[in-house]
Amino acid sequence: MKRWMLTMGLVAVMMLFAGAGFCQKSGDGKVSMTEWTKIIESKVAEQSGDKGIINYEDGYVEAVGVGAPPERYMGKPNARPMALRAAQVDAYRNLLEIVQGVRIDANTVVKDFMTESDVIRASVEGLVKGSKVMNKEYLSDGTVEVTVRMNLSGRLSQSIMPKAFDKQPESAPPPPAVSAPSGDIFTGLVIDARGLAARPAMSPKIVDENGREVYGSMNVDRQYAIQQGMTGYARDLTAAQSNPRVTNNPVSVKGVKADGPGKCDIVISNADAGKIRASGENLSFLKKCRVMIVLD
Repeated sequence: MKRWMLTMGLVAVMMLFAGAGFCQKSGDGKVSMTEWTKIIESKVAEQSGDKGIINYEDGYVEAVGVGAPPERYMGKPNARPMALRAAQVDAYRNLLEIVQGVRIDANTVVKDFMTESDVIRASVEGLVKGSKVMNKEYLSDGTVEVTVRMNLSGRLSQSIMPKAFDKQPESAPPPPAVSAPSGDIFTGLVIDARGLAARPAMSPKIVDENGREVYGSMNVDRQYAIQQGMTGYARDLTAAQSNPRVTNNPVSVKGVKADGPGKCDIVISNADAGKIRASGENLSFLKKCRVMIVLD
C-alpha cells in the first residue's frame, strides 16, 4: 500500500513538473501561468484563476485563450487557422471577464459602470477586441494558445475615469494650504501601505484621520489621470521612492489603515496630511498624479 502511494506521488510530481515546463515563458515573449505566478509574487498584481492577471504595477491586463480545430479538420490545411481563431475568441472572452473585475475605487469595479452605461459597455468591449496579441503558440496536439494584453491607462481610462470622477461623493473639504517659508516643497508622494491589507485600484483616495481628502479625483488634472493613472504601485519602498513618477524629492508617509469596501483608500495621520498641505506648491505634484503606493 505504501509503495503504491509512493508511486502515485512520484507520478503526480512528474506531471506537475511537466506542466510547469510546458508553461514556461518562451523566448518570443509569451507569458505563461508559471510566469504569471512569478508576476503575482514580485509585483502588485492579481491573478484571475487560470485565465490571466491584472498587473497594477506595470498597468496592464493580460489573458490567455486556447483553441482547437473541430475533429473533422484535424490534420487538414485549414486546421491551424481555425484553432487560432478559436484561441483568439477565447482570449478576448477571458480578457473581458478580467477587465470587468478591475477595481476603479473603493466601491466600484468596471463591470458596475458597464451595467449602468451602454456607451461604456460598447467602449470597453471594443477595446478588448482591439487588444494587443502578445503571443501565439502552436502546440503539438493541434491546439493554439494566444496571449492578449490591454493597458489600464490610456483608452480604457478615457472610457472609465470621467464617470468615476463624476460619481465621487463629496467629502469633507480639506483645510486650506498654507504657504509658509517652513513648508517643505516636495515633488511627489509615496504612501507605505504595507501591512494594511490594502488593495490596488484605478482611482484610490488618500485621506486624513478625519476623512478629509488629501489626494483623490477632486484635486487632480484629469488628463494626467487618464494618461498615466491616478497612482503608481510597487512592492518595494526604495523602488517607489526612486520611481520617475515621483521624481527627485518625494515625501514618504506611512499609511494608518486601508479604508472603504474595496480596501483601496489609504488613511494617513493628520500630522502627515498637514506636512503635505503645508505648502501650496505641493498641490502641483498632486494635480500631476505624482503618487506611489507601496503594497504587500
